Amino acid sequence: MAVELCLLLLLLCGSTISEVQPIYKPPPGTLDFGFVPSKTYDTGAYHEPGAIGILFRIVHAFLYLVQPNSFPQDLIRKLAQQQFGNTQGDYQKPENVVLTLQAIYYEIGFIVSAALGLIFILLLPLVGLCFCMCRCCDNCGGEMHQRQKKNADCQRSCFATFLFVASLIIRQVVGVLCAYAANQHLTNQVRGAKKLVNSNFKDLKVFLNNTPAQIDYLVSQYNTTKDKALSDLNNVGPVLGSRVQEQLGKEVHPALDATLTMAGAIRETKEALENVSVSVEVLQEGTERLHANLTDVKMHLSNTLNDSACNAAQAASTCNIIRNSLSQLSINANFSGLPGVSSQLAKVNEVLKIDLSSLVQKGYAAFNDTPDLVVNQTRNILSDIKSVLESIGSNITTFTKTLPVQKILADLMVYLTQSEAYVQDYFPVVEQYDFYRWLGCLILCCMVVLILVFYYLGLLCGTCGFDKHASPTTRGCISNTGGNFLMAGVGFSFIFSWVLMTVVVLTFVTGGNVEKLVCEPFEDKNLFKILDTPYLLNQHWKNYLAGILFKNPNINLTFEKVYSDCKENKGIYTSLHLEHLFNINEILNTSM
Repeated sequence: MAVELCLLLLLLCGSTISEVQPIYKPPPGTLDFGFVPSKTYDTGAYHEPGAIGILFRIVHAFLYLVQPNSFPQDLIRKLAQQQFGNTQGDYQKPENVVLTLQAIYYEIGFIVSAALGLIFILLLPLVGLCFCMCRCCDNCGGEMHQRQKKNADCQRSCFATFLFVASLIIRQVVGVLCAYAANQHLTNQVRGAKKLVNSNFKDLKVFLNNTPAQIDYLVSQYNTTKDKALSDLNNVGPVLGSRVQEQLGKEVHPALDATLTMAGAIRETKEALENVSVSVEVLQEGTERLHANLTDVKMHLSNTLNDSACNAAQAASTCNIIRNSLSQLSINANFSGLPGVSSQLAKVNEVLKIDLSSLVQKGYAAFNDTPDLVVNQTRNILSDIKSVLESIGSNITTFTKTLPVQKILADLMVYLTQSEAYVQDYFPVVEQYDFYRWLGCLILCCMVVLILVFYYLGLLCGTCGFDKHASPTTRGCISNTGGNFLMAGVGFSFIFSWVLMTVVVLTFVTGGNVEKLVCEPFEDKNLFKILDTPYLLNQHWKNYLAGILFKNPNINLTFEKVYSDCKENKGIYTSLHLEHLFNINEILNTSM
């Protein structure tokens, strides 16, 4: 029962917001649940980096220069799926060698940077040691006499200017200030975490205290749904019938119009066939009369040509011509072979007996009577639907009353209070260790500043105490002090620079890989695609998250989908597919 209540509480997470909701008036005739009553939460979800954001952009630009390669999804999948053994032979397999080379190619920028840093770490103390031993043996350093050169003043000024500018830009502006800003920003974030944790615990307590009111509100909103459903059921004809007409009208109206047009075309076809039939009969009768008339004319001409007058010499040629042309007095066309159209006309008449126009009008009438038809066909099930709605309301009320809401909330409040006390007890330890870290970084920054001070004091004393007429043995105290300051700056550089470089190499390689392999893929969701790869985290599970939550890896539940749903402020019941663990439909018994 406690699990069921917890899941019901999770349903509210998608509806709670961190601001007071304005008064909302729904449009008339629409289903509206209003807003779940919520309190004002203190925790903000947006972080503004401030002035340190400039340093972040500089670091990102340099990081892209060192590592311009995109996120290696395939490489990480293969490395995770590849079973590396403990024996030497496993690492010598061709596929393992290829994966190793691909990983080295991806990390080549960090490898080169780390190699350069390692060379600096190893060589700088060694060079400093050699310089110190050489100095102690009087083989290095200035001579006890001074040669006067024409360009000595110019050379001395150039060296001093270069040392001043290089120390100012490299050590103070870019180095010390950025290091101190990053160190202080990290400390501020740790200190701000205490306030953030307190606000989170406070918001959780507010959420738990507000949960009973939210549950009561959600339960009461079922009446809104039921009233709207009953209203729609009472007006099922206009509501459902209008939608049916709207959806089917795009196909029904063109079909009926086409049928009506076809009926008119059939009537026109009948008239055309009747005209053809009459024309064929008239043509055949005219042909017979013409044939009879031509036969009579031919017979009379033949009798006339047989007269004795045609035997005369003058008329014989003319009569012969006429006699030879008598064969042309005949009809070559035989229209009696034309097919009749009576069968086609009979079929058209059979079709016209159906009276398509009347059927189309009935179709229009039936389509327009769709709302009434819906009412008649749903009259028998309306009572069943209404009884189901009433039973669902009773089930919801009974279910909420059987849940020990107050007891579970009290237990959660006790657990939350204990967790808050535990965090409050250990947070001073975290702040103390952060203070040690801050102090160590500050000491390193101060060592750089100390070297910078030695250089500047050496330049200042050397400039103020310089006398070109004095020999090295007769120089004043100020000039010698300037030289000592410069030598002290060089000595401290050899002593502490390798420590600074060690810190820089470790933090850059670690932080750079975390940024490129975790933070950026998390932002563009490529990291979730890796985690959602089937059979990657567990060779027997297709979906790892579903296997962890429900012990059923076949459920389509992925890290990317859950993350996207949470960003869209959807409820956890929907995001995590908790219906596989706690099916509300089965509890409410919505079956008829």
